[in-house]
Amino acid sequence: MSHSVKLIVDAFVSLKDRESLNEMREHRQRLRDQLQARVGQPFDVAQTVKLVDEDLRVIDDGVARLQA
Repeated sequence: MSHSVKLIVDAFVSLKDRESLNEMREHRQRLRDQLQARVGQPFDVAQTVKLVDEDLRVIDDGVARLQA
């Protein structure tokens, strides 16, 4: 997991900024979709997809904390 993403998510949670968390999640999902479209090409994007998935988990945890 990216430590910087965790810090950003924590800041948005402390500010109760759900909109920014949702925008961050949407951006990571678009990025993941674009990477998935490249699977099987001459370069391996699996590790990058894994990192984006970890970011998405951190963001989703932040959204869940706001709902609590």
